[in-house]
Amino acid sequence: MSDPRRVLIVEARFYQDIADALAIGATAPLDAAGVAYDRVSVPGVFEVPAAIHIAIKAMKVHSSPADYAGFIALGCVIRGETDHYEFICREASRALMDITVNYTVAFGFGLITCENSDQAWARAKSDQIDVGGSASKACLRMMEIKKDFHLTQR
Repeated sequence: MSDPRRVLIVEARFYQDIADALAIGATAPLDAAGVAYDRVSVPGVFEVPAAIHIAIKAMKVHSSPADYAGFIALGCVIRGETDHYEFICREASRALMDITVNYTVAFGFGLITCENSDQAWARAKSDQIDVGGSASKACLRMMEIKKDFHLTQR
């Protein structure tokens, strides 16, 4: 059974400064709640669902370094001149929702999808919109709901 107080944060590092700001926002609520976390970095948003899926599979076969009670996805996709943005946003979001529903995991969605870097920074900074902090709080709430429905240790 999963550790009721440990979360895995998967960070897309394509925009490293934005990823750092998202991580600052995400870790603050976890620290405040006394919840331990591990951080794993991946190259971009497209790889985030795969990393979470790998962690879940590793937990199932007992090869994971920890049993996670929740997962937080962090990253940023900024629209460019091609359709790449549309494909990445749609596919990563769909894959994350599939993981959340199919594996009944507590999850926090901290992926920023925006038009430009000004919008990304406004959403990433913890003293502004704080997408990382919101994702962390969502994950913590979903961990509580799983506990309420007896799907985790008490």
